Amino acid sequence: MKKIPRTMKVSVLRGVGEVAVEERPVPEPGPREVLIRVTAVGACGSDVHYYEHGRIGDFVVREPLVLGHEPAGVVVGRGSEARAHEIGQRVALEPGVPCSTCEQCTIGQYNLCPEMRFFGTPPVDGAFAEYVVLREDFAYAVPDELSDEAAGLLEPLSVGVWSCRKASVGPGARVLITGAGPIGLVATQTARAFGATEIVVTDINPTRLALAAELGATSTIDVSEEDLADSAFEPDVLLECSGAPRAISAAIRKVGRAGRVVLIGMGGDEIPLPLAHVQANELEVTGTFRYANTWPTAIALAAGGDVDLDRLVTHRFGLAEVERALTIAKTDPGVIKPVVLPQVARA
Repeated sequence: MKKIPRTMKVSVLRGVGEVAVEERPVPEPGPREVLIRVTAVGACGSDVHYYEHGRIGDFVVREPLVLGHEPAGVVVGRGSEARAHEIGQRVALEPGVPCSTCEQCTIGQYNLCPEMRFFGTPPVDGAFAEYVVLREDFAYAVPDELSDEAAGLLEPLSVGVWSCRKASVGPGARVLITGAGPIGLVATQTARAFGATEIVVTDINPTRLALAAELGATSTIDVSEEDLADSAFEPDVLLECSGAPRAISAAIRKVGRAGRVVLIGMGGDEIPLPLAHVQANELEVTGTFRYANTWPTAIALAAGGDVDLDRLVTHRFGLAEVERALTIAKTDPGVIKPVVLPQVARA
């Protein structure tokens, strides 16, 4: 095991459109925390949003912030009371630690904890860093079958698992997924693993639609060339991953009687809702906010081969290249998931 240095490099968002590498002290783990050497971190759309706009809803970047909330790593240190992991254990990190005592926590909905401290969400620093600390029960041992990159992408996979649970996806389900970005692609694979027999994925990017078909979609629709309204498919579940208001409204109108709509994608603060269709068909419409108790299922799906996370990784960057990781999608239509590798100077 490498000797733990006193300082480390971190990539810091100093302001809108401004990222720089800084030197900071390596954090000390608290009594029930572990120190983790970060090996891989996925770059997420929310990281991009903070970089471009400095805020997401009520979460505003008011001081320098380390982004990154899709990490994996190796346990290299333990607090005085930490016993869950041995030194050298590879782990995936659930990046949000709740208070564990409020009403939402005690009824099992800890993702709604008002005191949640979530990586890369103001004012909490994230994992675009060489080392982080985390409460030991939010670091999950991962098997050798999972690469470091796949272990980091258990975070977006958890969004897929949580969304399919919210939608009660099960054997025989007919699922419409709007948006074939990383979340849409993990939702596709999760829905298939949960037993869905028909999975239709929509997008405007042919490369992403081709990958959706490879990963389990039974059909795809390029909505830049074909109107979703013309499709004969009537889903009983909509997993909305695009966040595009027009796409949301059109997709909800396709959902059949007593169907379930789960809104996942981040778009505008308000969307037009086809209320008459929702009421006449008694649709259940709900949002999602992160996840709760999903990592064991996500690990099992990925380790068992039901979900291929490595297939999503298209670009790799060193810690000094975080800005490229956050902006490359603007110039390369083939981007699915950029990953930052903090332990290498350049990937």
